[in-house]
Amino acid sequence: MSLKNVLIAFIAPLPSIFFYIYFLNHHQDNNHLLSFLWNWCDKHPLILANILFFLNIDVGFWLISLLQCSNWMIDLYWTVIPVMLVHYFGSHPAAEYNSWRSMVVVVLTWVWAIRLTHNYLRREKWQCGAREDWRFTDMAKQHGPNWWWVSFFGVYLIQQVFLFGVCLPLYIVHSVNKPLNIWDVIALVICISGIVYAYIADTQLHAFVSNTRTEREGQAMVLILMKACGTILRHQILWVSNYGGGTCVLWLELRRHLGFCWRHHKHLVFGYVDYTCGEKRMLKQEYLGLSLQMYQKHKSV
Repeated sequence: MSLKNVLIAFIAPLPSIFFYIYFLNHHQDNNHLLSFLWNWCDKHPLILANILFFLNIDVGFWLISLLQCSNWMIDLYWTVIPVMLVHYFGSHPAAEYNSWRSMVVVVLTWVWAIRLTHNYLRREKWQCGAREDWRFTDMAKQHGPNWWWVSFFGVYLIQQVFLFGVCLPLYIVHSVNKPLNIWDVIALVICISGIVYAYIADTQLHAFVSNTRTEREGQAMVLILMKACGTILRHQILWVSNYGGGTCVLWLELRRHLGFCWRHHKHLVFGYVDYTCGEKRMLKQEYLGLSLQMYQKHKSV
C-alpha cells in the first residue's frame, strides 16, 4: 500500500509539470498554434499557478481521493507544493529578482520542506498514505453520504486558499529586484531560527505522543504535554510546529516588501482551527477532558 501511494503521489502532479515545461519551451514561438495561450500565461504567472493548482490539485487529487476513499495526499503535499511554487515563480519568464535573495529563499524552502516531510513520515511511522488527517475522518462522519462532494470544498479548495496565502511571498521575492540589505540578514536569521524551533517542537511532541501510547510500569500515563519549548501559551507548541517556522520562512519577505498584514488574519484563522478542531475533540474524550480542563487553567490561549 505504501509503495502504491508513493507512486500515486509521484505521478499526480505530472500533468501540471509537463504543461509548464511545454509552456517554457514554446512561449516565445509566435507561430505556435497556442501562441495566444502562451502570451496570456506569460503575463499572468500568479493566475496561471492558481489555475494549475485548481485543475491538478483541487480536481485531480479530489478524484483520486474518491477512488481511494481517503484524503491522505493533500497532507503530504503541504510539504511539496511550496517547493514546486518557489521553482515555478523563479523560472517563469516574467520573473524579476535578485539572484542571491532567490537562492536563499529556495534553499530555505527546501530545508523547511525536508523538515516537514520528515515530521510527516515519522508521525505516520514511515508509511505513505496509511491514514488521512483525523479532521477529514470526523468531517466525513458528520456529512455522511454528502461527503463525496463536500470534501472538494472542505478539503481541497480551502487548501488552495491557505497554501497560496502562505506561499505568496515566494511570488513577491521573484517579482521584485532589489539589492540585498540588512533586512535580508535579519530575515535569514529569523527563518533559520523558525525552522530549528519548529523541528525541536515537532521532536518533543513526537516523543510525548510516543510515550503516551505505552504506559510505563509503576507510573501514571501523562495525558497532556505540560512542558516543552514554549510553555507560555498552550497552543504555542502546535503553532510553532505547524505554522510558526513556515510563517517565518515565507512571510517575512512579504512584510518587508509590501507591508501586508494578512499574516495576522492567517494566525487568527489557524488559532481558531486549533481550538475548534483540537481542543473540542479532546474535551469530548472522557479520559482527556478533565486533564485538558486543568491544563487550560494554567495556560492562556
